[in-house]
Amino acid sequence: MRDKQKEEEVFTNKSTIYGPVKSWRLGMSLGVDPIFQTSTCSFNCFYCQLGQIQDITDRIKTYVPTERVLKDYENLLKEKPQIDVITFSGSGEPTLAENIDEMIAGMRKLTPHIPQYILTNATELYLPQVREKILDLDTIIVKIDASNEETFQRINRPAPGVTLKRVLEGIKALKKEYKGKIEIQSMFMPLNHKDIDDYIGIIKEISPLVIQLNTPKRPYPSEWHRENRGNHAKIFDYKVTDLKTLTPPQAQELEDKIRKETGLEVLSIYR
Repeated sequence: MRDKQKEEEVFTNKSTIYGPVKSWRLGMSLGVDPIFQTSTCSFNCFYCQLGQIQDITDRIKTYVPTERVLKDYENLLKEKPQIDVITFSGSGEPTLAENIDEMIAGMRKLTPHIPQYILTNATELYLPQVREKILDLDTIIVKIDASNEETFQRINRPAPGVTLKRVLEGIKALKKEYKGKIEIQSMFMPLNHKDIDDYIGIIKEISPLVIQLNTPKRPYPSEWHRENRGNHAKIFDYKVTDLKTLTPPQAQELEDKIRKETGLEVLSIYR
């Protein structure tokens, strides 16, 4: 485990705001981290860019004060960076932050012209109060990596009590209430790409605007590291493990099949 002094030396970004980083999906994306202190998520996905999640939980609470996030954002704006979108993500599942609605409203007041997105695993969307907190976002990107419970447990390794059924029911409830754009982000690899027919069935039920087709091209780090938020290009001073990915022809085959059978727009990491 990294000692405290080493942690302070390496974690140079002590802000709840990070980036902007170049995203293959979103352009110049400014990250908002409503968790921040330690990796905290209701999933422990074996491909996560944060590595092994330190606190695997679906507990909803205030992890970082709203005032700190807004202050960090104001300080970043002074640098006049290029920002295409604001993306709530960071050190875990952003909807676990009880005060995320305050962050959304505060940042909207400061920069009403910049669209706000969220990357969420959808585990908490079964709760009406959580759905209500994110209705003012411009785009909600939900994660679906599996089409059956067994694969869901193997890939996403959720907190106790979290099931694929709960995730899908939450997304469907959101679809009835939300007026913005819903997109689906899916991580495909040899483990789950064979289940494409069942996956397409789920997609048809949800009917999102866009499918984001991904594969784990970034290695899995051995330790949580705050600098891994949005780390698309650089790995730091710890061991990493390369994961099995789809080949470009396999990804193209999935893309073509999803597009043909759903009629939806598909964005691929290989394009």
